[in-house]
Amino acid sequence: MNILHIITGLTTGGAERALYNLLSGSLAESRSAAVLSLQDEGVYGPKIRSLGVPVYTLDMKRGISTPTVILRLRKLVTRLRPHLVQGWMYHGNIAASISARLGAGFRPVVAWNIRHSLYSLAAEKPLTRQIIRVNRWASVGADVVIYNSSLSRKQHEAFGFAMNPGQVIPNGFDTVSLFPDYERGQAARLALNMPLEAVVIGHVARFHPMKDHASFLRAVVDIMPKRPDVMCLLVGRDVDLQNPMLDRIVPPELESRFRIVGERDDVQDLMLAMDVFCQSSWSEAFPNVLGEAMALGVPCVATDVGDSRCIVGDTGEVVPPSDSDALARQLLSMLGRSAEERASLGQAGRQRIEERYALPKMVKQYSDLYTKLVSE
Repeated sequence: MNILHIITGLTTGGAERALYNLLSGSLAESRSAAVLSLQDEGVYGPKIRSLGVPVYTLDMKRGISTPTVILRLRKLVTRLRPHLVQGWMYHGNIAASISARLGAGFRPVVAWNIRHSLYSLAAEKPLTRQIIRVNRWASVGADVVIYNSSLSRKQHEAFGFAMNPGQVIPNGFDTVSLFPDYERGQAARLALNMPLEAVVIGHVARFHPMKDHASFLRAVVDIMPKRPDVMCLLVGRDVDLQNPMLDRIVPPELESRFRIVGERDDVQDLMLAMDVFCQSSWSEAFPNVLGEAMALGVPCVATDVGDSRCIVGDTGEVVPPSDSDALARQLLSMLGRSAEERASLGQAGRQRIEERYALPKMVKQYSDLYTKLVSE
């Protein structure tokens, strides 16, 4: 079975990581796969190619299509002759539907993949609103619409997306490569000049308003005078205290207790350096970083968005979104537990990921679905 995955881009992000995990989790071995990025290779292109999966790019700018792009897409689809085209994210979904009609003498199955929550269309950027509306209209032509969270499916179908082909397949995590490792965590602390005895609150997310770094920073700033042993580690592209949306939240006298490291390729090591992980978004579908932190044995405090409550269960704390006071209270409550109690919660979180969200479960669900769709 030949499968072509079409994704908006291959930069660092949840959808890109999920595609890589799916391919590395043996799907590429059991199926003949190829990946097409509408933009460039980004971070994940070389990683995917290292799996033996060919990667193609269209080098589109800001999602703007041209006749040349359509011609290149047609040539690629005609050459690969996929049995199934899997779109990833809104632009990738539309490209998948278009590509299925470009093949000469064959019509592949079309699968969509939506990995975005839809609390309010007004909260999206103007161009994103337009592509969501196009997706709504075109969704009836997809053979299946895969969502990574139950809430995302409910929101999109309420907005008018086709209901019959909808299916939820949650994210999966490789618990073989994601595992607790005290020594790696301590080494990461030393590399960042963080005292080994400090209690570290961590956050991993690219800068975007929906990630709500501001609420997280306000919560941590509220905690620090009460807990002089607390330090904060932030990881993510474009995260900077000089950002106009974050400026002046952290008082100058507290800045030395923050470590802001930007985008990194050693995120697992940095997570292992954390005593508590915080996910502060006001909008998510299925946050990968939350599952990764749990797989690494780090206890979590998360906002109640997307499927976060279902992911965390009783192994951590969940608070309302956009409420820095509630976030501060629950972080303080987590910090008030002994190191042994936090470790126990971390172990329970890892066990929950192993039981519910292990990567082989996700791979099998996709594999079974693809076999079913192509054989119909």
